[in-house]
Amino acid sequence: MKPFHIDVNSSQLSKSGNNVCGDVVLSRKVKDEQRTIITVSDGLGSGIKANVLATLTASMAMNFTVEKQPIERSAKTIMSTLPIDSRRQISYATFTIVDIDNGGETQIIEFDNPAFILFRKGKLLDIPKKDLSISLNDGSERKMLFSQFTLEMDDRIVMVSDGVTQSGIGTTQMPFGFGCDSLNRFLSEQIKEDNEISAHELSRKVIRKANENDIYKPQDDITCAVIHFRSPRRLLICSGPPYNESRDKQLAQMAKSFNGKKIICGGTTSLIISRELNVGIEVGMTLDNSGLPPKSKMKGFDLVTEGILTIGKVAEILEKLHGTEVYGSGPAVEIVKYMMESDEILLLVGTKINIAHQDPTLPVELEIRRNVMHKIANLLEDKFLKDVEIQFI
Repeated sequence: MKPFHIDVNSSQLSKSGNNVCGDVVLSRKVKDEQRTIITVSDGLGSGIKANVLATLTASMAMNFTVEKQPIERSAKTIMSTLPIDSRRQISYATFTIVDIDNGGETQIIEFDNPAFILFRKGKLLDIPKKDLSISLNDGSERKMLFSQFTLEMDDRIVMVSDGVTQSGIGTTQMPFGFGCDSLNRFLSEQIKEDNEISAHELSRKVIRKANENDIYKPQDDITCAVIHFRSPRRLLICSGPPYNESRDKQLAQMAKSFNGKKIICGGTTSLIISRELNVGIEVGMTLDNSGLPPKSKMKGFDLVTEGILTIGKVAEILEKLHGTEVYGSGPAVEIVKYMMESDEILLLVGTKINIAHQDPTLPVELEIRRNVMHKIANLLEDKFLKDVEIQFI
């Protein structure tokens, strides 16, 4: 596990009267190369057409960056692909590309989006930018900006669409819009108030402020993406007894020594850890509407639940979940909330076969624990950019 984590999150609001946002944010972790890539694109106009153009742009930018294509070639291909608005002579979509490697080395390409903002130790940091001129096949030229720097612990990068900087335009309070200077001051205030503010919460605050500027009727699509380079939040989930009883003590000690939040999924697993650590279990008796067995309590652990039914429900929730907002109640929902609040997740999985779970008369979805855990790990890594490790015992 790394000594730092790249927390990426974004919030969006569609232009008033539209159900689809014309801005697109994509993020991907290239695990083998320990790189994190984020692309932000703003399609011209709003609604479905803008969304299609922004999706095309963000996807091309993402794929070229993953493949380490030269900047000039990638930009030329993207810009040559996108049509030009005949009246305003501007591209149908903008883009910002952020590429961060495992040491914090960062490259940013900007084309027609508001400038990215970098905060270090709560203060705005000015980053030198290099002008790049791209000659297109039709003889025209486009200008981009290129930045390269190394992130330090607790740095934040904030990117917005012009729906944020131009919010409030035409109103008495801000006839020329919110503007970059006001946005910088607003961000500084939020970070000063809460130095631990998450990328998700900071992006939400920016969106709410822009919406307020527009008197709650957004005049454009509004997007804010935040990258926070910080210490990782860690989570341990123990599920299943060890294959051999001689390793029960090892399981308990691994759980005890883990530095982070801790969850136990499984009655037998909790009994083993309770016995080995000589810690009592307070068995829960209160049922909720989730349909799952109630959670229990054990000193030193944040949550204790039933096993295979609960983790099966966790996998189901993760599959359906879009974004990091988790609604509902019950043990499985609580586990997913812990997952969304964590960066590095260790799944400690016992491999002893529970005969009850092999009964062919039981529902098909009652899979073997190992398969469910693999599914959960894949969902957390691919969908939510979490660092996940599975250890079998």
